[in-house]
Parts: sequence; structure tokens; C-alpha cells
Amino acid sequence: MLTRYITLGRRIAIGAFVGLAVCGFTPLGTMLLRPLEDRFPPWTPTANPPTGIIILGGTTKAEISAYRGHPVSDIGVDRLIAAAMLARRYPTARVIFSGGSADLPGPGSVREVDSALQILTQLGIATSRVEFEDRSRNTVENAAFSKSLAKPKQGEHWVLVTSAFHMPRAIALFRKEGFAVEPAPTGWFTGGKLSLIDIGNFASSILLVHIATREWIGLAAYRILGRTDELFPNPSSPQLSSVPTLDRDHQ
Repeated sequence: MLTRYITLGRRIAIGAFVGLAVCGFTPLGTMLLRPLEDRFPPWTPTANPPTGIIILGGTTKAEISAYRGHPVSDIGVDRLIAAAMLARRYPTARVIFSGGSADLPGPGSVREVDSALQILTQLGIATSRVEFEDRSRNTVENAAFSKSLAKPKQGEHWVLVTSAFHMPRAIALFRKEGFAVEPAPTGWFTGGKLSLIDIGNFASSILLVHIATREWIGLAAYRILGRTDELFPNPSSPQLSSVPTLDRDHQ
């Protein structure tokens, strides 16, 4: 606005202010995030115990955990809690944690698996039971490297644990990889209430918009690049139709 384009500068400033207000004071974040979180229902126990449980990374803040010498949770820490509950319920199931670092590897790089293992151990999961895949830097590699480690066989069924908002993108990539997994979403951010104006939760609303836009852009980008076959994966999958569901009266 200090140049001869002052009019354009004012319009950009006003537009940015209005956009920030819409993101922070309206339910836009919830409206964008809820379809992602509602796409896959909570996992239902099946007649046969799962072969294995795959946990996607994004559960702890690796660098802060390393600096503090104590595991520091991230927004995806519910993944560890939900997976630990499943692992304790099904003691024969394999447990795979898939999560590396988005940073370039080097002498100073830290691993999320170290802090994740501490939390899983504190939740009652033996260290010897957990298999780690620590090379993946994104969800594409999560799917590829998890399949390589799991080596799934015909007739097995694996449970995938990740945040509800992240599940559509994760399922699309696992299906593209040819790895049939049963979605077990966790860590929901949205509920049934929808307020038209919410003055008191500005930062939370901005966070929801950030998470939702990242996921929608990721879904679109992966589909355009051919990394997935579905823009918005359907919950029903022919690969899983033969898995018997346990009657609720006998759970």
C-alpha cells in the first residue's frame, strides 16, 4: 500500500481480513472437516481376530520429544491410544507402527518411533511386539512400506488406525497399493453441534480449516497425480465384503 497500487493493496488487505474472520468466527472448519471424519464409521469387531494393526505416524512431536527427553503428544496421539486398546484386546495380532520423518535424514535427525514406542509401552504393549517402519516420510510411503513389512496374505485382515480426518486419504493410498485394510478411525475433532458464530474458539476454528484444507488438497493432488484411484474413497470395499461381522449381542 506504499506504492502507486494502494487501491489494490487495500482490497487485498480487506479480503485477507474478511477471509480470516470467516475462517475463525464461522463453522467453516467444521463444515469442511466433518465429511472427512464421517466418511468411515468406527471399526466394528469381526468374528475372527485381526491379523495385524497398523498405526500411522503423526502421533508425537519428535524433535520436542527428543529435546525434552520425554514423549510429547501431537494431534494424532489418539492413534496410539486406540491401537493399544486393540492390541490388548487381540494379543495375537501383529502391531506395526509406520512413521518416519519428513526431514532429510542426517546426524541430527530424530525419529518419531522412539517417542511412540515409549507411549505404547506405557499403555501396556510390550516392546518386542511392535514392528517399526521408520523410512516413510508421507502417507504414500506409509502404504508402500507398511505393505512391504506386513507381507499380507490371502485371507488375512489388517486394521488401519489413523485420525478420522486422515482416513479417506490413507484408505485411498492403501487401496492403490493393493493392501486391503479395515479402517479404524479415531481422534475426531467434530461433533453434532454446529454454531453459526463462535467468537470464543478462533484459534481452534483456524486449526480445523487448516487440517481440512490440507486433506482435501491432498486427496485432489493424489488423484490428479495418479497416486490414488478414488478422489473420495467409498467406505464399502469388495475386498472386505467377505469378512464376517460379529453379532453385537455376542461381542
